[in-house]
Amino acid sequence: MEVFRTDRVRNVVILGHGGAGKTTLVEGMAYLSGITSRLGSVNDGNTISDYDKEEIKRKISINTSIVPVVWNKCKVNVLDTPGYFDFVGEVEEAVSAADAAVIVVSGKAGVQVGTEKAWDLCERYNLPRMIFVTDMDIDDVSYRDVVLKLQELYGKKIAPLHMPIRKDGKFIGYVNIVKNKGRRYINKNEKEEIPIPDYLTDYLSEYRDALLESVAETSEEMMDRYFNGEEFSPAEIGAALAMNVGSGDMVPVCMGSPINLQGVKILLDDIVEYFPDPSRRARAGLDRSSNDVFNADYNFTSPKSATVWKTIADPFLGKYSMIKVCSGVLKSNDVLYNVTQDSEEKIGKLYVMTGNKPVEVPELHAGDIGALAKLGDAKTGDSLATKDHPVDFGPVAVSKPYTAKRYKPLNKNDVDKIAQGLSRLQLEDLTMKVVNDSANHQSLIYGIGEQHIEVIAAKLKERYKVDIELSEPKIAFRETIRKKSDVDSKYKKQSGGHGQYGHVKMRFEPSGDLNTPFVFEEEVVGGSVPKNYFPAVEKGLAESVTSGPLAAYPVVGVKAILYDGSYHPVDSSEMAFKTATIMAFKDGFMKADPVLLEPIVDLKVTAPDAFTGDIMGDLNKRRGRVLGMNPAGNGKTEIEAEVPQLELSGYSNTLRSMTGGAGDFSYEFARYEQAPAEIQKAQVEARAGKVTKLDD
Repeated sequence: MEVFRTDRVRNVVILGHGGAGKTTLVEGMAYLSGITSRLGSVNDGNTISDYDKEEIKRKISINTSIVPVVWNKCKVNVLDTPGYFDFVGEVEEAVSAADAAVIVVSGKAGVQVGTEKAWDLCERYNLPRMIFVTDMDIDDVSYRDVVLKLQELYGKKIAPLHMPIRKDGKFIGYVNIVKNKGRRYINKNEKEEIPIPDYLTDYLSEYRDALLESVAETSEEMMDRYFNGEEFSPAEIGAALAMNVGSGDMVPVCMGSPINLQGVKILLDDIVEYFPDPSRRARAGLDRSSNDVFNADYNFTSPKSATVWKTIADPFLGKYSMIKVCSGVLKSNDVLYNVTQDSEEKIGKLYVMTGNKPVEVPELHAGDIGALAKLGDAKTGDSLATKDHPVDFGPVAVSKPYTAKRYKPLNKNDVDKIAQGLSRLQLEDLTMKVVNDSANHQSLIYGIGEQHIEVIAAKLKERYKVDIELSEPKIAFRETIRKKSDVDSKYKKQSGGHGQYGHVKMRFEPSGDLNTPFVFEEEVVGGSVPKNYFPAVEKGLAESVTSGPLAAYPVVGVKAILYDGSYHPVDSSEMAFKTATIMAFKDGFMKADPVLLEPIVDLKVTAPDAFTGDIMGDLNKRRGRVLGMNPAGNGKTEIEAEVPQLELSGYSNTLRSMTGGAGDFSYEFARYEQAPAEIQKAQVEARAGKVTKLDD
């Protein structure tokens, strides 16, 4: 592939709801630009961007893939992203690397939750955008309904550039609103001029007037001409569109049928003409050597710098760090400084990825996207620069995972392989987290949703040949006491020679501190228990609180007081006093009104206003306490509640189902509270076999 200057680069992320036709659109772009010789299909599993075996099997995009399309002497780096919400991390990484976005809307399904989420992401990153309406080949699809809904949501900035022409219900062509001309498709991507049908006149006049009004607002001169009734030329309209699209003041709406290649060529033309090249986007970092702001701004004359926005760590492909050059020109065999990891990296060869196929290039200019192979320490979010200008651009911001599953190896010999596999998958996926919960003797995988975690397990099996079993996590209950008790515990054993003798009298009571397992005090007088055995008593307590007598959960909030006892000058030992203490603890704990405590979390749910009643009703069923509701903007409300963690099992699926995917949630641990009697009873019965019995 040839080298492209910054002004000939466009970085475009393809966004939209799952199933809207993003991958099919990208496939059409690849075919028309000559990358492929045949049009692939998602159903056939042979598209250029969905190459992962899980994507082919599930017929959905799971990873972001890059397809560099050369069009009109420009290189359009097309970033095809997943539409399913479980893989939002891939989308967020791609958006961070893009300079503009095409939001794909299914004409059949209309504006969906994924459409609105895509728009919100573009707002967050200040991305210029276009809308592309697919499925125009379906007879009952209404382009106008889609446009009206978009205008209802986003106002006057929605500007249709085309209108469909239908004959006997069939999609046969379109009206170019900018040129005010009709076009009919002769075959899949060739067309001829035709008269504009009379039935479109009213709508065309409405759309064209709105478009010309937006064009007129670009300057006083244009406004004067507009009011004087002068016509603007297509070139003038195009220049004004480029200005307004780049600033985000106008969002063009295009349409077509990518499966038939209709509208794809026009979209590529519009991307090159209306979307900004990277040099028109700001990019700043912090120069660590001077603590000054470094305005990289994709200037090819500035010192070299880049960011790693995505990592591929596939055992078959190898490790590739996907980079965006923020300034300067990167060349093969350059040595760069990894500012984040404080290490030097020799970059070796430079590549451009086309799906999963690396193509070597001699250099990458500022603003371009490429790949570096086997970059030692580099991780997603790292900044690469020169040692003289160690610029840090900060990490990639991705969603935090809140859905957890417990996992166990099906084959115990695979423990190390599983750990290695999960570690490599974490390099690729910032929204995945692996936690070793030693307090509850379980290993957890956190993901955005249950499907996300299932895909992680499937990748482990496919890539690393290891199987794991997924199940619901154990909840971190705790045990404590509510009353006082007084016990006398003696451990005595005689078996020839030296025996074992330890005798303690202890009181147990609540300490009032649920963050600390136990507090130990001694009030022994007269040396009934020698001081040298006090540490053994404390060890016995420390061992006892790891697994409580009630349901084998860790113990918190207990105060233990040693006030008397006795010893034998020959048979007493540390082990004997430790054992006597363990017996005393079990006896005293069970006599002090033991209870189970359950973790309570502070939950925040953000959803459209229309769903707040359903959400609060569901939270009440989950024993939640709604604390308040706050406006979250854009017709959304944030609900704050306290909910037992036990009741959050499956909540991501429930919330998604209730809100059509429009609701998000987060939570953090708040405190422990006494669990209701029925919950305690169920836990005690379920864990009866785990409780260590008192010695005879």
